[in-house]
Amino acid sequence: MENFKKYIVLWLSQSVSQLGSSMTSFALVLWAYERSRSALSVSLMSFCDYVPYIVVSLFVGAFVDSHRKKSVMLTADTVAALGSFVVLVLFLTGQLSVWNIYLINVVMGVTTAFQQPASAVAVAALVPKDKLSNVSGMNSFSGNLIMVIKPMLAAVVYGLGGLPLILLMDLGSFIFAFCILLFFIHIPDHPEKKKQTLPFAGTAEGFAFLHKERGLLYIMLTLALINFFSRLTYENILSPMILARSGGSSMALGIVNAGMGIGGILGGVIVSFKKESRNKASMIYLSAALSFLLGDITMALGQGTFWWSFAGVAASLPIPFIMAGQNTILYKRVPETMQGRVFAVRNAIQYSTIPVGILLGGILADYVFEPFMESGKGLAAWLGKLVGQGSGSGMAVMFLCTGICGFVISIISWRNREIRKLNG
Repeated sequence: MENFKKYIVLWLSQSVSQLGSSMTSFALVLWAYERSRSALSVSLMSFCDYVPYIVVSLFVGAFVDSHRKKSVMLTADTVAALGSFVVLVLFLTGQLSVWNIYLINVVMGVTTAFQQPASAVAVAALVPKDKLSNVSGMNSFSGNLIMVIKPMLAAVVYGLGGLPLILLMDLGSFIFAFCILLFFIHIPDHPEKKKQTLPFAGTAEGFAFLHKERGLLYIMLTLALINFFSRLTYENILSPMILARSGGSSMALGIVNAGMGIGGILGGVIVSFKKESRNKASMIYLSAALSFLLGDITMALGQGTFWWSFAGVAASLPIPFIMAGQNTILYKRVPETMQGRVFAVRNAIQYSTIPVGILLGGILADYVFEPFMESGKGLAAWLGKLVGQGSGSGMAVMFLCTGICGFVISIISWRNREIRKLNG
């Protein structure tokens, strides 16, 4: 239990750091959209983050398994903080542009590729196996609490000192979390001494393990498809759609983001305290189906901040159940000495569709769905009766499409025989 208490301290300090980083991301999205008025410009910010993350994830697993997890986490966090510092310097000197953010996001993606599998293995080293599901709920709780707090706090801070003050708070939160991890947290691990002769050797070993564990591989592949539909809209065009349909109201966007955070908090609290489910695989896909059905479709049909916020709650409340189900299955079926490689492969597979969804979503919004709905003829006129008309209605139709497709894919995946074997 002593290690578990250390994990709680680590979780709290990392949550503070994540709050600082998320405030910066929120402010930069608003900054970029205000200057370009393009959903694609916002999409490219995430695209430049995810692509290097996925590519680097293909070969970092063996590196993580053969090095101290604490050192990897500290180094990755430091490089990420330097990125925020560079943004601050560019802004203060009047040289910050959208392409600067794209480039810095590339660096952030690389650091995340190292930090995430190292953090995942650290969890297994600090947390008892019977607490893994609860820890997943804790992470969901903190992540979604941050989602609620960041728009309000960012708005207040931005009003007081603009983007520089937000960046300074981000750097301050990094220093706090860095010192906690460096001086107060010991992560017990035994890095492998085995040297990899090829950069993709660890990836090959991860895939070889998953070839034997077909159910795990199928979960990763199906969640990759689910991630595609999710990122096509929520992470991608949600902000531009709300801003377009609310007359550019950052308050409306903040309220909707808060609704999503509240849903995630409720889900995280439930997962944190409930007993571990016996049907973990079923929990993953039934939760995903409900998220698409109640979240995406309501987001499409709803017209007004109340309904968009309700949709945000409905979409995000099931997410902690998805994460807890998958993480618990992985930790219990993957040996600790293989976890770095398997988690790195998982990241590469499961998140490989995200940049495609992000880029495609922005293109479809700007050049297909929005112009189509502006025509107001035929099918567009009929859809306009469902989702409303005007700026942002094309993006609303995209939410309608992802809601239907995501729900169908989730139900089909739930019926997969190999996946259902992982229940229990």
